[in-house]
Amino acid sequence: MRKLQMNELNRVSVDKFHELEKMPVVIVLDNIRSQHNIGSVFRTADAFRVEKIVLCGISATPPNREIQKTALGATESVSWSYSADVTETLSGLKSEGYKIIAVEQAEGSISLAEFISPAGIKLALVFGNEVNGVSNEAMAQADQCIEIPQFGTKHSFNISVTAGIVLWEMFNKLLPQMNF
Repeated sequence: MRKLQMNELNRVSVDKFHELEKMPVVIVLDNIRSQHNIGSVFRTADAFRVEKIVLCGISATPPNREIQKTALGATESVSWSYSADVTETLSGLKSEGYKIIAVEQAEGSISLAEFISPAGIKLALVFGNEVNGVSNEAMAQADQCIEIPQFGTKHSFNISVTAGIVLWEMFNKLLPQMNF
């Protein structure tokens, strides 16, 4: 077995990336305190061609040296915006036809594996603060809540790990509907 060289990875330019079809998913980062976590989510969003990231509340924004350490340039390819108020953000996304999905351990949440997205539905995935999770304000606007089953002594994943797991699962569920 041989590791692929950089020139064999078929990477696209940032300009070409902007032209490509995106997964119909917006990531909403609700008060993420770690700039490294934010950068990691940008990098994962780039890998799965996510439509956009919305940074809310205390979440730092690019350009930022600490975000860039883990984003490795993904802040240039992935569209993003900032909003101080997650409630306004989610209301706006709902009015644009997005289904709001909180990623949280909550009453009535379903396992990520059981989540089914009807064809043609755009999703807004809300990821919460490293300590407090998705805010109560965001939870109140969620149409549905999903969680990743866990079987160890800890009851949470790091936000960047959670985003990777959830986006991989969403990518696999939505791939048949996309032209990738």
